Amino acid sequence: MRILIVEDEKKTAAYLHKGLTEQGFIVDVGIDGEEGLLLATTIAYDLIILDVMVPLRDGWSVLRELRRGGKQTPVLFLTARDAIDDRVKGLELGADDYLVKPFAFVELLARIRSILRRGPARQAEHLALADLALDPIRHKAFRNGQRLDLSPKEFALLSLFLQRPAEVLSRTLIAEQVWDVHFDSDTNIVDVAIRRLRQKIDDPFPQKLLHTVRGVGYVLEQR
Repeated sequence: MRILIVEDEKKTAAYLHKGLTEQGFIVDVGIDGEEGLLLATTIAYDLIILDVMVPLRDGWSVLRELRRGGKQTPVLFLTARDAIDDRVKGLELGADDYLVKPFAFVELLARIRSILRRGPARQAEHLALADLALDPIRHKAFRNGQRLDLSPKEFALLSLFLQRPAEVLSRTLIAEQVWDVHFDSDTNIVDVAIRRLRQKIDDPFPQKLLHTVRGVGYVLEQR
């Protein structure tokens, strides 16, 4: 499983990275809120450990932006702020747990495992754009009320686009998010998948939603 740590204190970040890596996790570190948000929105994580008081963009803002964008990756706040109001605020914003510094690594590990045992990241109940709708929980997709017959990868691809409407997604990002692989410029796996998805969600309908941005990638939007 892959964990993102957003922590600006170098010693704490290194300590967490070492400890979690030894426990078998793949661990990435962001040293400020902007880097953390970028990583969290471009790489699929099973859990984010987020310090509230990080520079450039605080933890509240990072979590708020993630949830606003439909990203439901579990978040564990790790911070020196122990006021009840701070804890409540974090949970109301959509955090899954809150651990106050200083902490024992064994407690952190127990909380991480508890969160991960709850299952995969929470999913939005409904994603939609124009007359295109997707139900992630029931694994169904519709266009103009008609059920779409999508393969698992096509469903994952459409879900990615609907979570980030009007945002141009590069082939590299798509490959990493949908296939969990680094993009190889010699393969056309992404283009083939896009073409097949387009045949199902766009070709039978007058309004086209999935567009190519030449030299950059693809975008799902109304034009």
